[in-house]
Amino acid sequence: MLRAGSVSKASRRLARVPTSAFLLALGAAGFHALWNLLLARARDPEAATAVALVVAAVAFAPVAVLTWDVDREAWPWIAASAGLELVYFVLLAAAYRRAEFGLVYPLARGLAPVLVLGVGIVALGTDPTPGQALGVGVIAVGVLLVRGFHGADARGTAFAVGIAGCIAAYTLVDKEGMRHATPLPYLEVVLVGPALAYAGAIAAVKGRDALRREVALAPAVAGIIMFGSFALTLAALGRAPAAPVAALRETGVVWAALLAVPFLRERVSPGRFAGAVVVAAGIAILALA
Repeated sequence: MLRAGSVSKASRRLARVPTSAFLLALGAAGFHALWNLLLARARDPEAATAVALVVAAVAFAPVAVLTWDVDREAWPWIAASAGLELVYFVLLAAAYRRAEFGLVYPLARGLAPVLVLGVGIVALGTDPTPGQALGVGVIAVGVLLVRGFHGADARGTAFAVGIAGCIAAYTLVDKEGMRHATPLPYLEVVLVGPALAYAGAIAAVKGRDALRREVALAPAVAGIIMFGSFALTLAALGRAPAAPVAALRETGVVWAALLAVPFLRERVSPGRFAGAVVVAAGIAILALA
C-alpha cells in the first residue's frame, strides 16, 4: 500500500513544475508518439525508419559540432548504446510492419521502466519503495488491458517485449555515458552509426529504390521530430526536476492510443484505451516514487 507520505511527496513534486516545463514535457510526449506514428503508417516502415534516422543524423550534426563536449570516457558507452539503438530500431520498424501501433507502443513504453527497476533490484541490490511497487502493479494491469485477454496478438506482444528490453538497456547505458558528455552531441554520435548501418542494410536487402520511395515529407518530419522530442525533454529538465518531467513525458502512451484511430484506422477498444491510460499512470507513479 502506498503511504500517504509518498502521495504527498509526489504531489509536491508535481506542484513544483513550472507551466513552461509542464508544456515542454507534454510537447515531448506528443512528439515522441507522433514520430512513431509517422513511421508506423509508412508504406514500408523499415525503409521509412532508415530515412528518418539519416535525416535526424544529418540535420542535427551542426548542432552537435557547435555544442561538442564528449570526453574520451564516453566512447565505450556510446558504442554500447549505438548497438542497442540499432537493435531497437530494427525491432521497432519490424513491429510496425507486422503488428498494431496501438498495441506495440504502449506495451513497449510501459514495460521498459519496469525492466530498468528490475535490473536495479536484481543486479544492484536496491530495494523497491512502496511507490515503485505500486507503479509496477498498475503497469501490469494496464499491460493486460492493452494486450487483451482473448485473441491477443502474441507476435506484437513479443516485439513489444523485445523493444522494451532495448529501451531499458540503452537507458541504463546512457545514464552512465551522459556523465562524460553533453546530451545533444552524445545523442548525435550514438545515432550516426545505427543510421548508416540500418540504411545500408535496407539498401542491401530491399534495394536502393526502397529507400528512394520513402524519401518523402513524413519520414523526414519523423526524423526531425525524433530529435526534437529529446530537445524538448532537455528544455523541460532545465526548468523542473527530472521525476515529474519523466512522468509527464509518458503521457505519450495516451497520445498514441488516441492517434491510432484517425491516422492508422486501428480499432482501439475502450479496454485498450483504458489500458494505455493505466500504463501511463503506472509509469508516472514509478517516476515520482
